[in-house]
Amino acid sequence: MPKKCLFIIHVLIICQICPPSFARLKIGVGRADCTGPAAEVTFMGYAKSSQKGCGIHLRQFSRAFIFDDGTKRAAFVSVDTGMMAHSVRKAVLFRLNKMYNSTYTESNLILSGTHTHSAPGGYLMEFMYDLPCLGFVKETFDALVEGITTSIERAHRSMVDGKALLSYGEVLGANINRSPTAYLLNPEEEREQYPHNVDKDLIQLKLLKSDDTLLGAINWFSVHPTSMNFSNCLITSDNVGYASVLLEKSHNKDAPIGQGRFVGAFASTNLGDVSPNVRGPRCIDTDEICSLMSSTCRGEAKYCVAAGPGVDMFDSTRIIAEKLFEEARRLLDSPDGHPISPPINYIHRFVDMPSQNATIQHPNGTTQQVHGCLPAMGYSFAAGTTDGVGEFGFSQGARHGSSQWNTLRDFLFQPTQEDIDCQYPKPILINSGRISTPYEWQPRIVSTQLIQLGDLFLVAVPGEFTTMSGRRLRRTIRDTAINNGVSGAKVVITGLSNIYTSYIATPEEYQMQRYEGASTIFGPYTLTLYRKVYKEMVEAMLTGENVDPGPQPPDLSTQVISLVPPVMLDTSGFLKQFGDCLVQPLPVVKRGMTVFALFISGHPRNNLMHDRTFLTVEKRVEARKWKVVATDADWETKFIWRRDSTLSGGSKVTVEWTVPLNAAPGKYRLRHFGYYKSLFGGTFPYSGTSKSFEVME
Repeated sequence: MPKKCLFIIHVLIICQICPPSFARLKIGVGRADCTGPAAEVTFMGYAKSSQKGCGIHLRQFSRAFIFDDGTKRAAFVSVDTGMMAHSVRKAVLFRLNKMYNSTYTESNLILSGTHTHSAPGGYLMEFMYDLPCLGFVKETFDALVEGITTSIERAHRSMVDGKALLSYGEVLGANINRSPTAYLLNPEEEREQYPHNVDKDLIQLKLLKSDDTLLGAINWFSVHPTSMNFSNCLITSDNVGYASVLLEKSHNKDAPIGQGRFVGAFASTNLGDVSPNVRGPRCIDTDEICSLMSSTCRGEAKYCVAAGPGVDMFDSTRIIAEKLFEEARRLLDSPDGHPISPPINYIHRFVDMPSQNATIQHPNGTTQQVHGCLPAMGYSFAAGTTDGVGEFGFSQGARHGSSQWNTLRDFLFQPTQEDIDCQYPKPILINSGRISTPYEWQPRIVSTQLIQLGDLFLVAVPGEFTTMSGRRLRRTIRDTAINNGVSGAKVVITGLSNIYTSYIATPEEYQMQRYEGASTIFGPYTLTLYRKVYKEMVEAMLTGENVDPGPQPPDLSTQVISLVPPVMLDTSGFLKQFGDCLVQPLPVVKRGMTVFALFISGHPRNNLMHDRTFLTVEKRVEARKWKVVATDADWETKFIWRRDSTLSGGSKVTVEWTVPLNAAPGKYRLRHFGYYKSLFGGTFPYSGTSKSFEVME
């Protein structure tokens, strides 16, 4: 046998006995509390300045997942917040660089917001997005930066030899398309390739130690976390956040919420036109079906509201979450799954979207040159959606402006003819790309990023891709990867990642100018441009070509304005103490009942109580020994705060606990913890305890 053949056989035998180092996969998982200020800060999502926080139902968490093949490392983080901000990511990377040098960079770290609409805002720094929150809110920003950094730090410390399996499930009855008429504008032959007008797939990346012990799981499913509507004032991670809580509880037996080895995330993907309110939009006063084109009732959008499957928003949140949880648990329990192997690769590029160009090939053989536009929002943006209607009588599907609103618009930020032509048929309501006062209103420079884990591609997108937009982008990336040698490439879109630029509708959907099209800020060919950019990035990453990192977004941190007043002081009242229980719970309650107590409190913004709690439910296990059975992170509890008077500084807290149907009979009590701000400066801890009560079967 020739010596060359003997050498090849020898190498193959060695490779089988002792795999090369690059074939190893190390995995780390970590989770941390990132709950923002629980009171008097406007939530980000519905853009309702009246929707200010008044307590907590579910805490916010950051869940981090790190992958290392011995040569390269990449990290994905899913955060219980509305969306991710460039400013937050920049601050996180600054902290990580101080701890780990250049281990984590803009290229290998994805930060993705789950898109809950019931969490504090004021952290994006772009003026238009922070405006409903009265500008920048440092407490929200710091909470996110601290929580995200801590979750990555914990994942970094937990790295072990492991493996990853990719699997697909299906969840029915958990989502609908909230703009089905716009979806129908997409080509029929394209729509016929899919059984539904929204994606029903639940995609799971299961993470295990080398001995098959579960470490964690990332689940992606297309649904808006808007089961909780804009009447809610309690911080909550909504349907996907509660699904994460259920999944972690099922594998972290007896561990408090937010603790335990197993970390399970339900991350956002292409959810732009996808609603959890599966009963659909109906006229709330007549129960008739709304106008399909404009989502109005008798010409008014405020009466057209979509409803979830439950009896109220809390019940709807629970139902959707349980559907997601059950399918995720089924996939976790299955031994099946596609193994994810090295290599790990990544690429990142900042892109100035208005300066991008692309060539469109039409079916008749002709070509068309298209380009991006300066950011602008259309009239239908102000209409809101059937998940949360807007203000001032706007309706969806508006392709023409009004003289009154145009006059006001032109006084504040008049569009040029170039802007009008570029955004057509969008009638411009807010010409955000031309405004720099007091600072940038919306980004024009975006973050685009890809992480490759073997044949799996995580595509970090800076906004909300609609169903068909996501499908087209996935197909573009999959085909490009296959053409460059990655057989069987699989693609997952990680939505609302790294920076936020509102929506990305298809060019066809854009024509109808429903909410999603009106909020596609770079014009009708936004998706076309993104497909070109990501195609180039896939090719560059797989061929080893160097790419221009692109222009950095502006640093707005020195320009931001905040009109959110600080906490001045807290007072307990005459002859009262902080923590005094004013209203005691009922002495005897049954399972399924809700028990509550009222305490004198300080302001929740005095201390965000990360990795702690504003309340506990405790069960007596011995004569003088009590065991914590629930905190403010549990579904069954509510922490509700109200200010008696801004001038007096007095406030009260209601601690609620709905007794679970499986609660053990016995003696229980409710406790409240917090900090108060003294008139003479400084904040000080306090606590209060209710009388005990009996839980009966």
